[in-house]
Amino acid sequence: MTSAALRGRAWKLLEMVTTPLLPSDYLDLAGPLRAGADLRGRVEAVRPETGDAATVVIRPGRGWRGHTAGQYLRVGVDVDGVRLWRAYSITSPAGRPDGRVTITVKAVPDGKVSSHLVRRTKPGTLVQLEQAAGDFVLPPARPAKVLYLTAGSGITPVMGMLRDTELDDAVLVHSAPQPHDVIFRRELHGLAADGKLRLTEIHTGTDGRLDITRLGELVPDWAERETWACGPAGLLDAAEQHWAGHGVRDRLHTERFRPAIAVTGDGGGGGEVTFSTTGKTARADGATPLLDAGEQAGVLMPSGCRMGICFGCVTPLRAGAVRDLRTGEITEAAPGVLIQTCVSAAAGDCDIER
Repeated sequence: MTSAALRGRAWKLLEMVTTPLLPSDYLDLAGPLRAGADLRGRVEAVRPETGDAATVVIRPGRGWRGHTAGQYLRVGVDVDGVRLWRAYSITSPAGRPDGRVTITVKAVPDGKVSSHLVRRTKPGTLVQLEQAAGDFVLPPARPAKVLYLTAGSGITPVMGMLRDTELDDAVLVHSAPQPHDVIFRRELHGLAADGKLRLTEIHTGTDGRLDITRLGELVPDWAERETWACGPAGLLDAAEQHWAGHGVRDRLHTERFRPAIAVTGDGGGGGEVTFSTTGKTARADGATPLLDAGEQAGVLMPSGCRMGICFGCVTPLRAGAVRDLRTGEITEAAPGVLIQTCVSAAAGDCDIER
């Protein structure tokens, strides 16, 4: 008998002994980061950055394929018995010698996962991981002149770039309410002191919001620079209009945390939402995105929306109708119809394939 056949017979015997579990379930308990297991990571440290933000150091399992600076990582965290997924920018450089990766998380009001990671997660905690993704990255041929335009936690993907790649001419314009709200402030000022970065820090609590139309006063040659911008929708909307108005829209690269939603009508309607794959149901009003309704019902709802990764939440609509929260447009179920759960709400009873 060949060695492969012997291994196969031994595995079947193990399956009989471990039923109803599989031998791999026990292997996962003994070595959760082993090769061949579902991709996981072990939290090794949680380091405060500001009063409401922290850097989480993760050692990924052996299936981790690495990342490019500026990309994001989807992390699955068990919160009160429910596994929830969120996307966070990777703030460590690519190819870190110790193999660890870091994400820097800002706890947001009512943010189940962000608050859990910042305030409740302890070293040794296992989290689920997906491979790094996203195209908010520097090109292989480094631009001669770069502008980074960020606000709040929008600094996180840019910090990954700054730690990874030193450029000859890099400018950062960053906004935060107060100096103590600036994530990575000491490190950013260190880079500026070493001449590796020209830094303009705007404190909106005292200076007011950055007026994009006056950007030329801060960075006179902004239109000549390849620009990477990340932050709230208002900042990015204004930047896109400004760059387009000057005919240089192709030099602006943006990363959005979540699509802007403008609820139309009175927000009424809604209905019972059936998540046919899991068999769960939930009552949802006409103003709540199906993504949120599903998560509140304990349904695993894939998405990259919170880091601006569009179409990660696309799902088949099997029955009923939904309303687009941006436009008010009604979409009815039909073969092949797909919807974005992050910007769609129930327009009566409906069934989505989750």
